[in-house]
Amino acid sequence: MNRQTNDQIAITHLRPSTGWLSVDFKELWRFRELIFFLTWRDIKVRYKQALLGVAWAVLQPLLTVLIFTVIFGVLLSVPSQGLPYPLFALTALLPWQLFATALQRSSISLVGNANLITKIYFPRLAIPLSSILAALVDFGVSFVVLMGVMAYYRFWPGWNILWVPPIILLALLTALSMGLWLSALNVQYRDVQHMVPFIVQVWMYASPIVYPIETIPAGIWRRLYGLNPMVGVIQGFRWALLDGAPPDATMLISIGVMVIFLISGLYYFRRMEKTFADIV
Repeated sequence: MNRQTNDQIAITHLRPSTGWLSVDFKELWRFRELIFFLTWRDIKVRYKQALLGVAWAVLQPLLTVLIFTVIFGVLLSVPSQGLPYPLFALTALLPWQLFATALQRSSISLVGNANLITKIYFPRLAIPLSSILAALVDFGVSFVVLMGVMAYYRFWPGWNILWVPPIILLALLTALSMGLWLSALNVQYRDVQHMVPFIVQVWMYASPIVYPIETIPAGIWRRLYGLNPMVGVIQGFRWALLDGAPPDATMLISIGVMVIFLISGLYYFRRMEKTFADIV
């Protein structure tokens, strides 16, 4: 006699993701603890066995501003919108360093986590995302220093300071948009990681950090200049803290370029994601 059983076998169907971007934000939310862990790990690794520790987040912008003040503020007499040059440079340097640090970390994040990628499944987008979030620690420390410098020069922010969080989010999204491209390209072409520091250095002088945006002639040149997405971030950050000239159409152009890079970066990252474990 054949014995029949009502036991059923559970079958899981694996299907490729669909859609143009096919980014599963619900899956990212389910893996939020992993993103937090990776972010915390990056923070600990950065400061582990460091002689200066968090103090480096204070010394780096201050020493950079000192050099900028001597060269551009004193020797070259670069205009600073009527502001003390150290304050003028520091308010631009902070969002720039947030962007530059996040970009450099995210661009090498996939290769740096090769062992993790080849062993278990998780949304690969969590790796560059956690690298970018880790850069907020340095920014938070530097922001306290900026508040101290503003108090020294007796500059008190107004209600515009409420725009600081959205502008910081814009800087992080700009870093993410470029980081998605560079991290995916770095998996295939390892010399990308050697190009990133040079790109960041050139990009810095193409942004209104050591000089005001008014240096760029209005009209077509100003609009072309706005194709640099960090122009809108820096211009908006200065306005939010120092109540200077409000952002113009240049900021809208910068935001539009960032959105284009972000959408295309997500598309390219997701397209190459299935090959990461084989190539890395």
